[in-house]
Amino acid sequence: MSQEPAHPASSIYTKIFYALCFCTVLSILFDIIDLREKNVVGIKGVILLAFLVLAVACAKALFVLIYFMHLKFEGKWKYVLLSPTIILAMGLTIAMTPDIGIHYYTSEAPQIDYLEQAQQASADTAPDQPETSHVE
Repeated sequence: MSQEPAHPASSIYTKIFYALCFCTVLSILFDIIDLREKNVVGIKGVILLAFLVLAVACAKALFVLIYFMHLKFEGKWKYVLLSPTIILAMGLTIAMTPDIGIHYYTSEAPQIDYLEQAQQASADTAPDQPETSHVE
């Protein structure tokens, strides 16, 4: 019998752990660096910051999916299972985009409408002269 460990790949998990720590430090640095008001290489800072944060988040998710969820070691069967899910997610996103984009950000708030109507009514009925009955 050999004395070798059953799972010699623990060094890869250590490397992935350090990669995830590095990505976390990058996320914190992107949060500290204020690019919102700057233009970097002709790109607005907000867009660049969003792209960088999303890229780091995708890298972290990819590390977790590939190694910790063992998708790297699965066969081609994972594509058969994931393809309908991806098609459905993309189809729903495309189908819902016009409805959300058109109707989500409208200012249809009955509370605000009622407040504006009440303010308008009180402004219409306000006397021209200030009330002097309580003045001594």
